[in-house]
Amino acid sequence: MSDRARITRRGLFRGIGTAGLLAGCKPSERPPTTTEDGEQPPTAAGSAGALGPGPSPLEFTLNGQRQVAEVAPHVTLLAALREQLRVTGPKVVCDRGACGACTVLVDGVARNSCMMLAHDVHGAAVTTVEGLSQGGKLSVLQEAFIRHDALQCGFCTSGMLMSCQALLGRAQGQKLGREDVEAAIAGNLCRCGTYPNVVAAVLDAAKGSA
Repeated sequence: MSDRARITRRGLFRGIGTAGLLAGCKPSERPPTTTEDGEQPPTAAGSAGALGPGPSPLEFTLNGQRQVAEVAPHVTLLAALREQLRVTGPKVVCDRGACGACTVLVDGVARNSCMMLAHDVHGAAVTTVEGLSQGGKLSVLQEAFIRHDALQCGFCTSGMLMSCQALLGRAQGQKLGREDVEAAIAGNLCRCGTYPNVVAAVLDAAKGSA
C-alpha cells in the first residue's frame, strides 16, 4: 500500500471533524476556496460596507447634533455613548438587556443600547435623557416625574424616562390609560418600586403635552 493510500486513525478523525465543521457552517461562514487560477476570492473584509477589524467611521445624530466618530465594530452603542462620546445618561446596570436602564430612542423607538452595536445606528437619530430638556428647561415629562416623586435612587430613571417618552411620541395626543404606561415600562426594572408614581407622572404629562 502506498503512502498516499494509507490512512491513519489520526488522519481519519481529522478529516471527519473538518467535514462536519464545514457541513454545519452557513455558506457565508465557510472558509473561502480557491479559484480556478489558484487565487483566493475576495473576502467580506474587502467588500463594500464591510467593517473591521479596526475602528470604522460612524456618523449619526445624537440629541439633535451630528456626531462623527471612529468606533470598532464590536463596540455597543451604550459603550460608545458613555466611553467615547461621554454621554452618561444611559446607565450600565445589567448590560444584557434585562433592566432597561440603558434605554435610548433610536428614530423615536425605545431600544436597549447595551444590546445594539454602535454601527447599527449609522445614519439614525439617537436621543438620550440629555436630549429631553431644551434650552436648560426640563421637558413636560421630566417635570411630571419630579412632581409625582417618580424617582428615588436614580439608576432606572433615565431609561424609564426614555421608555415613557417613546410612549408619548406614539400616542401623539391620544388618551392614554394606566395599562398603556404599564406596558411601555414593562422592560424597565425599578428596585425602589416607584412604578405607581411613574404611571401617575406619565398620565399627567400626557395631559400637559396633548
